[in-house]
Amino acid sequence: MQVTRGQIVARGLSHRCPNCGEHTLFKAGTWFELNRTCPSCRLKLERDEGSFLGAMSLNYGVTLVGFLVPVLLLYLFGVISGMTASVVAGMGAVLVPALFYRSSRSWWLMNYYLVLPHHLPANREGPAAQNEDENT
Repeated sequence: MQVTRGQIVARGLSHRCPNCGEHTLFKAGTWFELNRTCPSCRLKLERDEGSFLGAMSLNYGVTLVGFLVPVLLLYLFGVISGMTASVVAGMGAVLVPALFYRSSRSWWLMNYYLVLPHHLPANREGPAAQNEDENT
């Protein structure tokens, strides 16, 4: 089975495994705990030590550009007061990253396989690729 780039994007946007498409990125009943491997296809989801840094940077950028900059602009143009801007920005600086956490992890994994689709076990051929995945 070949996984196309379109499927990788669709699976990334819907928080599914990039290899098999199952909803298995996160442990059941938790919001923040990523499975180390996909329970369905055994794809290694936690690539390396520190692989979460890209997702963290993506989350930071979305929070800054998508939320805090608009609040700042609303304050600078006089639409909201300084106190309101401070309260909204403070609450948003905590809530937006927490709410966007799952998406940032999924999107970062999606970006990795979008650039390197041949790293997906489904896009490799032969039993040697399956044995390689079982040993990692």
